[in-house]
Amino acid sequence: MILARFGHLKGITPQRIEAVYSILFLILWMMIGTVGYSFLEDWSLLDGLYMAFITLTTIGYTEVHELSKTGRVFTMIFGLVGIGSAGVVTYRWARILISGTILRQRHRMYRIRNMKDHYIICGYGRVGRDVTSALLKAKTSVVVLDQDENLTQHLNVNGINAVTGDAVQDSALIAAGIKNAKGLITLLPDDAQNVYVTLVAREKNPELFILARASDAVNRRRILQAGASQVISPVQVGAERMAQVILRPYVDQFMSQVLQADELGLGMEQVVVQTGSKLAGKSLRQVDFRQSWETFVIAMIKASDRQMHFYPKPDDLIEEGDILIVLGSIGMIEKLANEGCKP
Repeated sequence: MILARFGHLKGITPQRIEAVYSILFLILWMMIGTVGYSFLEDWSLLDGLYMAFITLTTIGYTEVHELSKTGRVFTMIFGLVGIGSAGVVTYRWARILISGTILRQRHRMYRIRNMKDHYIICGYGRVGRDVTSALLKAKTSVVVLDQDENLTQHLNVNGINAVTGDAVQDSALIAAGIKNAKGLITLLPDDAQNVYVTLVAREKNPELFILARASDAVNRRRILQAGASQVISPVQVGAERMAQVILRPYVDQFMSQVLQADELGLGMEQVVVQTGSKLAGKSLRQVDFRQSWETFVIAMIKASDRQMHFYPKPDDLIEEGDILIVLGSIGMIEKLANEGCKP
């Protein structure tokens, strides 16, 4: 009846209540043993407690004093019941801990599988760590997919969503929430694996933005043919950046400072004009981004052709689905996205 009364409370299961009762019984049995030895053998309570303790814990030290026949019979009964009870307590608490761990894992997997608008990072190597750090810094939802179980457990413990699995397997991508993801970044060391991940991901989510890593130009073309939205070679990017620094140092300095939003409070962001937005149907001149939100529209991606139009003209029309590349303070860009581009 007590189990039925308290079993409905949140977080208190019948198994836990039974485990608590078993511990209480063990404490009570210890007290019975202490009193029993003191009464039957005419010992002090401390000697009785010590004898009950070494019997119950099966330490096996020599008795405090020589036991009488009655004391020996009591010891056998006390040890049989007590040791059995201790085994039950250990079993029940181990089962609770194991089941709790399994439930937490299932809850985490269910939550990840049902996430929306998140980014999946396939491969948590050196580049993967940097990319994940940058995305988390931008306050975006991230799921890391890696075969190293120790690594994924470490990430989950530290608050980073991670799934153990091979990214080339459909089940692993599904577990990472591929169907509702906003983007996928595959950074596996083998280009052939990146090709296959791209094929599988594109099949599971045709609208997904896929960014892949490639080691050379030939493989870059193959990954693009597999369905990647964009392919980047870290070696090529590094070489181009070094050339940019030496040839146009002030241009590179400007771009670096603009992209370091934390230091200057500036940012360059893409903002989507959603359906029903008050900007739709108006020209850039009519909206006057500089006056309203203290931002500059430096490029537009039209919904009609998905082409990048740099330095748009004041009379260019803003339409639903257009993507605006804007430059300004982080706060004002967020204000633009919330007030101007949403319905």
